[in-house]
Order: sequence, then structure tokens, then C-alpha cells
Amino acid sequence: MNRILGVDYGERRIGLALSDPLNIFAKPFRTIDRKITPDFYYEIKKVITENSVNQLVVGMPLNMKGLDSKQTIIVRDFVESLKCKVSIPIHILDERLSSKSAEQSLIFQNESPSRNKANIDSTAACLILQEFLDSK
Repeated sequence: MNRILGVDYGERRIGLALSDPLNIFAKPFRTIDRKITPDFYYEIKKVITENSVNQLVVGMPLNMKGLDSKQTIIVRDFVESLKCKVSIPIHILDERLSSKSAEQSLIFQNESPSRNKANIDSTAACLILQEFLDSK
């Protein structure tokens, strides 16, 4: 069985989420801190290999009008670089407000978003991935 990897790309952290083997449910997986792990492409490739990932879903942070923002351009560049480093399909999903939803989810679980920045990123990746899985 192959899995799908959800990616929430940020300037400091990259949140990752994995689907179950049947590609029904998404689960937060981990967060890569770009300050601690400068070769984050290697880490992503390692996750792909170790978890039998055959597709990626990357959240695209469009602004509220659906247009590109400064962060959108950064994420588009990341996706283009990633395409050169992995040989599996990469899907793009509009991720407006996924980080806000992730914060709300943590608050609902009685976790402090300000103390759990890494959890926000992996939870945002999970929301992106679950939306993709639900759309299939």
C-alpha cells in the first residue's frame, strides 16, 4: 500500500502529514525545522522512502481573494525545486486558513498554539492532506 504525504511549507518550519495505507485518513507526522535541518529536501525524500509515499500534496497559501501573495511565490519555488528532487506526482491544494484552522484544533484539544508551533505546522499539513483525500 502506498501513502500520500501532505506538506505545509513555511519560512521556518515544514509541517508533514501522512495518510493511512488506504488513503482515507490523514495524521500529523512531524515538523522539519529549517533552522535545525538546512537540507530539508533530504529529510522529505527520506520520509517518502521510509513510508512508501507515492504522491505529495502541498498547500498553496493564496490570499483571501485567491491571488498570489509573497508566501505563495516562495511555496511555488519550493514546489519547483521539489519536482527536481522527487519522481512522484505533486498536487497543489489551496490552503487558505489551514494554519488558523490548525490553531483552533489545538485550542479545542486544550493545547497552547504558542507553545506548540511545530504541532500547528503538522496539523495544518494534516488538514491539507485530509481535504485532498476527501476530494478523491
